[in-house]
Amino acid sequence: MFTRVPLTVALAVMAGLPALAGSATFLNFTPLTSSAGPLPIGGPEEETPITLASASWSQRLLADRQTQNALVPNSNTGNWDMITANETGWRAGRYLFMPFETGLAGVQRVDLKDPNDNTRTVTIVAPGTDSFVSGDASRWAPWGGYLTGEESWGAGSTKGRLFEVTNPVSAGPNSGTFVRRNIIPRVSHEGLAFDRARNLYFVDELNGGSIYKYVSAKPSATTGDEYFAAGQTFALKVGAGGQFEGNNGPAITGAAIWVAITTPTGGPIAGISVVLPDLTIDGRASADDNDVLATGYNRPEDLEVQRLGRGTELLYFATTDSDINNNGNDGTSRVYTLNLATTDVQLFASPQTTDLATGLPVGVGLRNADNIAIDGDGNIYIVEDRNGGVDDDIWFANDRNMDGDLLDAGEGLARWVSNGTQGSEFTGLYFEKNDESDREGDDREREGRRRRAFVNVQHPPSGVDRLLEISFGRTSDDRDE
Repeated sequence: MFTRVPLTVALAVMAGLPALAGSATFLNFTPLTSSAGPLPIGGPEEETPITLASASWSQRLLADRQTQNALVPNSNTGNWDMITANETGWRAGRYLFMPFETGLAGVQRVDLKDPNDNTRTVTIVAPGTDSFVSGDASRWAPWGGYLTGEESWGAGSTKGRLFEVTNPVSAGPNSGTFVRRNIIPRVSHEGLAFDRARNLYFVDELNGGSIYKYVSAKPSATTGDEYFAAGQTFALKVGAGGQFEGNNGPAITGAAIWVAITTPTGGPIAGISVVLPDLTIDGRASADDNDVLATGYNRPEDLEVQRLGRGTELLYFATTDSDINNNGNDGTSRVYTLNLATTDVQLFASPQTTDLATGLPVGVGLRNADNIAIDGDGNIYIVEDRNGGVDDDIWFANDRNMDGDLLDAGEGLARWVSNGTQGSEFTGLYFEKNDESDREGDDREREGRRRRAFVNVQHPPSGVDRLLEISFGRTSDDRDE
């Protein structure tokens, strides 16, 4: 069993509910008992639409689509999706990046040190560049590039591509260098994650989609050109393989193996790899080959790697529509963990997991788990793909001993925040991990790090997507003075 200093689960009662407490950011709160109610459509309330689980937290608007298009017409197509920051290198932690999940997709950058609403946010990849569509994935690469991909793939498609912005920090408006990484097989991209060895994990967001791993021939590469020059892709096979999780079946867990769907240099394997007209590889069809029999999960979405002691790493992945009885009225979706050392898959969270606000199974409270986030202390958060103002919530997973399940005493799910903007959804929750002060030696600023989380409110009826900051303790305004 993996061990760590456990979170303190205080038995003191606040409003009749357990208060979760700890020294880490955002852990001192009373679980919400219900989702946020609906806010007036298009009203000023949408600028701060989040119901927070603690009076010690605050929220503020960082960016909105209406402002961006007023400043530069047609520069922002909306549907802001997953968020990451520049986690390494020059000015680490200063910028946020996110793609547009539209038919004319692009990428924008937000400067967290810029107090000016009119200059803080800039589109660095113009909408529709290289026919980019449905931008969803968002991950900072170890060598300093920004990765995104298309959540769009199927028979006859020309999409399903992975891209890198090679100059994400220095790019000016519409001047991001946007490069296809064709060695990665075509799938419907959402989650991306790197492990310690710099292997890249990705998913195929489909009912029956697989989990994949790309192993670069040069994992220590200092550029994306080197990293993606040669490498092998594998698909995950649990047990005998070939399963289809569907929406009326048990969780798929147990011992797993990685099965190659490309050669070590990224080329096709005869009889396994399905080669497309442009000579790239169809990751979906290759994973389904009878010599591979990869496991098919129900809409695998986001990915996150949790790094524990003694070199142990757990890969978390959410399956949005999985269910045991095809009945969403008692909850849907699962979150799994894959131990990257043992390749064992186990169930982490589901509607059968305990709701820490009631002590009962969370049931219908958990539906359509989509994004997964991890804070600076390794805690996992689950973001629902649901309708704001009804039941669009973010759940904190209290895994006290970080063993990859929520079965121990005091463990379970707690409703952390909720979205009141009708017709929208939360996307891209991201926790501050570092900032410039970590390298510049500013003790006053270092004291305030990890006190912020960022989340998008996507596709409201008004069309005004928004980026919100959630702060704990001292605000970002205090630290910028």
